[in-house]
Formats: sequence, C-alpha cells, structure tokens
Amino acid sequence: MFMQRNFLLVLATAMAAAMPAVGQTPSATGAAASATHSAAPIPNFTRVWTHPVFPWFEPPASGPGPITNLSRWPEQRPQTEGGSAALPASKVGVSNYDQLVGDHKSPILQPWAAAVVKKFGEISLAGITFPNPSNQCWPSPMPFIYKLGTIQLMQQPDRITILYGGYNNEVRRVRLNEPHSSPLTPSWYGDSVGHYEGDTLVIDTVAVKTNRKYAMIDLFGTPYTDKLHIVERYRLRDYDDVKDALERNAKENWMVNGDVWTRRRNEKFLQLHVTIEDEGVFTTPWTATLTYAPGGDSVTESVCAENRNEYYNNRESDVPQAEKPDF
Repeated sequence: MFMQRNFLLVLATAMAAAMPAVGQTPSATGAAASATHSAAPIPNFTRVWTHPVFPWFEPPASGPGPITNLSRWPEQRPQTEGGSAALPASKVGVSNYDQLVGDHKSPILQPWAAAVVKKFGEISLAGITFPNPSNQCWPSPMPFIYKLGTIQLMQQPDRITILYGGYNNEVRRVRLNEPHSSPLTPSWYGDSVGHYEGDTLVIDTVAVKTNRKYAMIDLFGTPYTDKLHIVERYRLRDYDDVKDALERNAKENWMVNGDVWTRRRNEKFLQLHVTIEDEGVFTTPWTATLTYAPGGDSVTESVCAENRNEYYNNRESDVPQAEKPDF
C-alpha cells in the first residue's frame, strides 16, 4: 500500500509539472491536430472531481438513454441510511441499489442482449449478488469504470491521464491528436484518442477487451461486443448549465453522499456527455451525462482485494490471480 501511494503521488506530481498552463496550447503531435483545435485556449480540467451516484448515468433530456433499474426505492435515501435497506421492488422512487433489475424491455436492446439483462435481473431479485468487475476486483471496462466516482484529470501536451478512485484505483491514458492504433489491440479500457474542440475535451474509445470475465458496461450486466464505440465530451459548466441534468439524476439514482452539487453552486462543475453505440448489442446509439462536482485534494488510495470473503454470499470473490510471477 505504501509503494502504491507513493507511486500515485509521484505520478500526480510529475504530470502536474508537465501540464500546460491555462490557455497554453499543446504542440501538434499527429496528423489529426488542426489549426482550429490548437488556436483555442485549452480548458483546465486538472483537479479531482467526484460523482458519487449509483447507478451513475444521468438520463438524457430526450432520445434513447441508458438501461435503467426496474426496482425502485420509494424515496431518495438519506446518506446516513446507507445502501442495504433490502426493500421489496417498487415502481416509484430512485433506483434500488439492493436489487439491480435492468429494464430488459428497453427498445435499445437487441433480443439476445435483453435476455442477458433479464437473467441478471432475475438473479438479483432472488436475493443473490451476481458478480461484476466491481465486486470481484477486476479491471473495469469502459464505461463500467464510471462506477469509480472520483477522478483526477491530468493534462499534458500529448496526452491526458485519468486516475480513478473508489473501491479500486485504475488509470486510463488518452493520446492527444493521434489516430487510433493500427492494427488495434483490445485492452481493458480500450484504445482512447482525444483532441480539444474549443472548450471541450473529446475522447474517442474503441477496442475494449471482450475476451475477459465480467464483460459488462453497467451494473445490470448489459453486455458489449467488439463493436463498442464510446465518445466522451468533457466541459466545465456553471450550476445553471447542469441543473436540468442534476434534477434528472435526483429522480433516477441513489446519491451515496447526498447532494454534493447544490452546496457548491458557485463553483465550476465538470460535465461529461457520453455517446455509446454497439451495433452488436444496441438497436441505436444512446446518450447520457455525468456531472462531477469539485472533489478533494487527491484520489484516495483503495485496496479492493485485501479481504476476498463476500459476506453477502458466504464465499470468496473471484479476484484476478497471476498464473506465474511477474519477475
């Protein structure tokens, strides 16, 4: 733990030192860099942000959105009550985190994917916690990684590094002003390339690894294929700009730490608008938002697999295990 904490501290310090100042333009590092992109001041996203919400997607104001939970708590739960109420399924209120029953009748799902979501929902309704990347301490695929509700964006002229914290620590690396690798090699988080469009950081991700355990994009077990394509658009927004999304969020999701946004209404927020398409799973592309409030000073170190015992299932988690020593 000591070595990992030092690693994160050294990494954050080195990245911050290399970060361009606010308004400074990064040098063009690939054919994709354009005069239009490089002429605009670069927004400063470098800080810690938090989005403590389960599930995590804020539905769009209109159009196709993410899979939602058919099981509902009758009200928004106060922070002090935690997340283990074991209430029966309801048709009102916010998503019941104790029963993750994805809407398998959603028109965005192809029949085979709907059957997968339905099966996981039936397991949850039976009182069984089905395994996912989070509770088994496996690397999170995109966009399941959004469950790690604390992030730190660190900007360099040729790359963006995103540290994630919560139940685990994970790192994404985004190359700026470059095309996708050719040939593509699937990886845990996919191949991510980005560029700036005015005040917006745009990240395009493909090649998320499919031949892995717990290949799902959300807490309802929604699958994905090698056709998965994710476009993220990050912007700094004022409270009035994100208020509508936060209101939709409050009606849909359980806010683990309560409302962390309203009390900081005079500060800037980081809003992520995400578009997801996968012609192997979905009938149409869909969109959602995640609104991050200013967080603390650092991403807290977390150790997911120190205790493998699942108290809720009375068995050991299937944490990743090395088949041979690294060195």
